[in-house]
Amino acid sequence: MPMKVARERGKLSPSPNTSTTGRTARRPERRAGAAEEKGVTAFLVSYLLLSSIDLEPSRSKEKPTLGGTRIKTRKRNITAPLDPAAFADAVVQIYLENAGDLELVAKNVESSDLNFSRYGDTFFEVVFTGGRTQPGTIKPDEGERHPYSVLDCQPIREAILPSVLYIQKILRRKPFLIKNLENVMRKFLQSLELFEENERKKLAIFTALTFSQKLSGLPPETVFQSLLKDNLVAKGLVLPFITEFFKEYLVDNSLDDLISLLKRGKMEDNLLDFFPSARRSAECFSEHFTKEGLVALVEYHEKKIFEVKLKVMKSALTTQIAEETDVSEVIETAKQRVKDANLPDVEVVRILWDVLMDAVQWSGKNQQQNANSALRQVKAWAGLLNAFCTSGKLELELIYKVQIQCYEDAKLMKLFPEIIRSLYEQDVLAEDTILLWFRKGANPKGRQTFVKALEPFVNWLEEAEEED
Repeated sequence: MPMKVARERGKLSPSPNTSTTGRTARRPERRAGAAEEKGVTAFLVSYLLLSSIDLEPSRSKEKPTLGGTRIKTRKRNITAPLDPAAFADAVVQIYLENAGDLELVAKNVESSDLNFSRYGDTFFEVVFTGGRTQPGTIKPDEGERHPYSVLDCQPIREAILPSVLYIQKILRRKPFLIKNLENVMRKFLQSLELFEENERKKLAIFTALTFSQKLSGLPPETVFQSLLKDNLVAKGLVLPFITEFFKEYLVDNSLDDLISLLKRGKMEDNLLDFFPSARRSAECFSEHFTKEGLVALVEYHEKKIFEVKLKVMKSALTTQIAEETDVSEVIETAKQRVKDANLPDVEVVRILWDVLMDAVQWSGKNQQQNANSALRQVKAWAGLLNAFCTSGKLELELIYKVQIQCYEDAKLMKLFPEIIRSLYEQDVLAEDTILLWFRKGANPKGRQTFVKALEPFVNWLEEAEEED
């Protein structure tokens, strides 16, 4: 240890050869070097500070470009101008190149890159008329035309049907075009006066075939409502059109199909609107369509009118009975309605019974209360029934009506014998009529049950007859 310490001391102690004069000479040199280092350091710090200050603005400044300053503009949808004439010419050319062969035309139309979504109306104008029409009219516009249009066909279904099937094929590939077909058909139908009689017939056949072939998406309302322009109806142009339409449609479809079509077109109850105002009557309707061979349509229309008359009469009597109007006044109202509507007596008897039973306040569970209410109603309005049951046939019809209602309405099932007895006591039904129904009644609904229930009363009638 002492030796190590001695060694360390030896390192730290100056050499004997070193003089104090040399040590003091090197001190100023060291001080000068330190000052120089401090100066360099200060210069670098100043330079860095100045550089950081100058660099920030240079980053925010936009570099100059050779093209000058760029001005940002708002983007706008720029659409190409309409050119329906060029589109029509292209479609016409397809017809001409294929010589009117609609199979080939359909294939070429489907494979073409024409803008159908933009010129759908123009396309159907070419189909119907052979070329483009002037805006607002059916007059031909400038441009090429082809001779294979609907209006160029013969006015028979065999000639027009291929065009319908052709359109159907196009619509399957391009279903969005149905709206354009609707637009063009509406335009043509509202302009019937501008077509020749022969052309109107072709349009009627085409329209009927579009529905007969169930052309998807075409609403019946478009056709029927477009025809109801006052000037077209008044000029008598609509009636021949709709007559041809009915006749052509019924070739492949039933009357029920036609009625369903009329319902969807909101025309089921307004068929007389197709007639000019001077001929708008049931008699003219029957005469016209009977002459045209549409007897089934005439019978349907007469039935509809009959149902409306019954409904009106029933509504009037229901109101009077609900208000407990005097029986004599109700009888007069009923007789006047029957006269005005020319209703058959049988239907009147049925209506009267329906009206009386509809006015009863029925109980949901109390059977005896229901029986009392029904019998009370019969007794109160027996005079009304008696005024119209003026023959054995009408009395028998009343029994049938009671039988059907008691059979169909569970709460009245057990009331049949009591109601018949009450009607007999009020002199509405004669003894002979009751016995005839009991022995030879034709209506099978619940007959066995009702015959058995009525048997005691019939036995009483037969015993009374024997005593007399």
